[in-house]
Amino acid sequence: MAADGGLEELQALVDGSPNIVFFGGAGVSTESGIPDFRSVDGLYNQHYRYPPETILSHSFFETEPEEFFRFYRDKMLFPDAKPNAAHRKLAELERSGKLKAVVTQNIDGLHQAAGSRKVFELHGSVHRNYCMKCHRAYDLDFMLHSDGVPRCRVCGGTVKPDVVLYEESLDSTVLEGAVKAIARADMLIIGGTSLAVYPAAGLINYYQGKKLVLVNKTQTPYDRQADLVISASIGELFGQLKVR
Repeated sequence: MAADGGLEELQALVDGSPNIVFFGGAGVSTESGIPDFRSVDGLYNQHYRYPPETILSHSFFETEPEEFFRFYRDKMLFPDAKPNAAHRKLAELERSGKLKAVVTQNIDGLHQAAGSRKVFELHGSVHRNYCMKCHRAYDLDFMLHSDGVPRCRVCGGTVKPDVVLYEESLDSTVLEGAVKAIARADMLIIGGTSLAVYPAAGLINYYQGKKLVLVNKTQTPYDRQADLVISASIGELFGQLKVR
């Protein structure tokens, strides 16, 4: 079933579901002022000395660390971003007991900032950084106020963001937790993602329930499999949902 509005249908499905999981992508955070990657104004359609896909790869990080960190600080860190209506509603749904987990491809930490507690960050978080040599942990503030290649205050090793770069594997513990949550859900809401990035997008194949909802401004490869497709701003849509 497809709908342009879809709020009533979504509300009815949410009302009747005690075990909801939300799977989200960059579109969840664009309304907080964080650009996505693949839209017309996204990072992949801007021009740099190297393509963003190249800069955000493990091999580039190792061979051109100064250029990597210049791009990373300039284009990947948004310390002033605040949760929007979608983040806040998901946290409210979790507090009510209906939402069991958020699975996100985003690295901005906005779900936690809104109050969500069970969050599987498939691609890591900008709020976590670690020394590659002694494994000392550093926060976002450290990265923001470092210059060039950030160095550990203890041993001088390179401090790497705890984000998954191209050519790197997803964290197995996070992946396992996300798979279990999706497999157990009686309703899966997918929002703000084109479902083009693997292996993350493939996780929805573990869903075994009968209520698959897709909320995205553009079409996805999974639209035909969904029970409800809504083409809308996820923040505006979720802002109208009632938790009861």
